[in-house]
Amino acid sequence: MTQLYNKVALIGLGLIAGSMALAVRRAGLAGEIVGHARSAETRKTALDIGLVDAVFDTAAEAAQGADLVVLCVPVGVMGAIAQEIAPHLAQNATVSDVGSVKKAIIEAVQPHMPDHVHFIPAHPLAGTEHSGPRAGFADLFKNRWCLFTPLPDTDRAYVERLQKLWSLMGANVEEMDAEHHDLVLAVTSHTPHLIAYTMVGVADDLQRVANKEVIDFSAAGFRDFTRIAASDPTMWRDVFLNNKEATLEILGRFTEELFDLQRAIRRGDGEQLFDHFTRTRAIRRSIIDAGQDTNAPNFGRDPKAGD
Repeated sequence: MTQLYNKVALIGLGLIAGSMALAVRRAGLAGEIVGHARSAETRKTALDIGLVDAVFDTAAEAAQGADLVVLCVPVGVMGAIAQEIAPHLAQNATVSDVGSVKKAIIEAVQPHMPDHVHFIPAHPLAGTEHSGPRAGFADLFKNRWCLFTPLPDTDRAYVERLQKLWSLMGANVEEMDAEHHDLVLAVTSHTPHLIAYTMVGVADDLQRVANKEVIDFSAAGFRDFTRIAASDPTMWRDVFLNNKEATLEILGRFTEELFDLQRAIRRGDGEQLFDHFTRTRAIRRSIIDAGQDTNAPNFGRDPKAGD
C-alpha cells in the first residue's frame, strides 16, 4: 500500500468521485477521504455506504486541510466552486478536476487559485450511464485513460504525484495541451453523445412509430444510443456549452460525411457504402485491440451496472 496523500477531498459525490473513493481506499492511497455534495441526501448516502470518512455541507469545509482536492462537479459550476474553496486551501495543496472539457475549466478555475496551490487539470475517460454515489465501483478506471493538461509552470513533482495516484487506481496516463484535448474529445465523446441524443429524440418524435414499438423492438444499435443518451443531462449541457468550437467543427465534418452516405444510398452506390463500412469496421477492431473495449457482453462494464 502506497499512501500518496494525507487527506483527499472530493467535491461532488457522483459516479466518478464514488469510484475514485473506492479505488483510493482499496489501494491505500490516502489517509482520509472526505467529500461534499450539494444534496443532503447524496451526502448521507455517501457516508452510509462508506464512500467517505466524513461529509461536509460546503465545499470550503471539505477542502480545508486537504492536500488533494478533486472537483467532480459539472463544468458550469467549477469556477464558482474554485472561488469558494480558494481561501481555505492548504499550503502546497493540489487541486484537480475530472471534467470532460479542459480549456474552459482552466479559464474558470485557474484565476481563483492562490500562488501556494498546484492546479492540475485532468480527465479520466471512464464512465457509465449511471450516476450518483451508489453507481461507483473501484474498477471503473482499470485500463482506461486519464488525460492530463498541466499548465506550463506547474511543479512537475506534483504532476507526477497525481499521475501516480491515477496509475495506482488502474488508469493509463497521457499528457496533452488543453486545446488539443478538447478537439480529441469532440471526436471521441462529445459529438457521438450529441448524435445519440438526437437519434433517440427522432425516435421519440416520429409519430408513425409507436413508443411501445420503439421499446419492444429496440435493436442493438438503438439500445446503444439510448445507453449513451441516458447520461447526466446537466453534465452534457455544460460540456457542449463549454466546448462549442471543437464540437461544431466535428459536427460539421460529420454532417458532410452523412450527406455523402445519403447520396450513395440514393444513387444505389453499393461500392461506396461497402468501402466506408469496411474502413469504419477496422477502427472498431483497433479499439478492441487497444484494450479500450471488449466483445464480451455488457461491453466490459461493471456487471452490477446493467446494460
